[in-house]
Amino acid sequence: MVALISPASWSDESWLAESIATVESWGFRARVGRHATDRLGYLAGGDRERAADLNAAIHDPEVRAILCLRGGCGSLRLIADVDTGALRADPKPIIGFSDITALHQVWHRVGVPSVHGAVAGTRADAVHRLLVGERGEPVRTDRRQHGAELTTAGTASGPLFGGNLEMLARGVGVVDNDIEGHVLLLEINRAAGLGMVDRALTQLLLSGALAGITGVAVGALEGFEDYQDRGWTVLDVLHDRLGSLRVPVLAGLPLGHLENPVPVPLGVECELSADAGTLTSAPMAA
Repeated sequence: MVALISPASWSDESWLAESIATVESWGFRARVGRHATDRLGYLAGGDRERAADLNAAIHDPEVRAILCLRGGCGSLRLIADVDTGALRADPKPIIGFSDITALHQVWHRVGVPSVHGAVAGTRADAVHRLLVGERGEPVRTDRRQHGAELTTAGTASGPLFGGNLEMLARGVGVVDNDIEGHVLLLEINRAAGLGMVDRALTQLLLSGALAGITGVAVGALEGFEDYQDRGWTVLDVLHDRLGSLRVPVLAGLPLGHLENPVPVPLGVECELSADAGTLTSAPMAA
């Protein structure tokens, strides 16, 4: 069984119906959270109700995966309320991206793998394959994608950790993650100007959160294609900030805010090859 919940912003009923149909097409039963369709401004109901749905899914022994219907805003409010003891006792992956990065960090701290992705687009069935323990296809760089030219050279390995840049920075001092020896995944959407990217990366660097990472995998840079600020683009900021890490960088990956994003497992071993242009992950436990 897969639980469908809304820990952040709300989505329309058509998307809920489509998500249920997708999950059921995999041969799974779908259980919709009690408050999944609530609305409170941009949030899918109050914090208490959203946290209750999340913990109900964690506590339910029939639920083997938790699908977040969308991101938006609000996941960070819930991280102190996650029943991490119950999650350790009955591990199950959470699926989502963007704002759901806040919850991925909790899963990582507990030591439970999760899925960065969505049941959307032409690659939705790839989520199913990950959930049943199959090895995902190598994620290949798309040299046409904005930012692909950030790719350097070399290889790196280690558990994959990360997600949305802003949410990773917001987690500093809130979620205590040790990611030494990990490959860092970044996807960035333009909520503000280049200063937002600079501040978030600088916060992660100065806090020591990125100390000891082995490589960086860069996904979508949504909204930055034609954006400049006083002669600089997001590529200049990323060259400047990521260059100080002196690790291989593989960019142009079809991950994040795209029409057909590729799902990838977080918290499992991966191999990044900037030379071959591939990110390959080990299977999740079924």
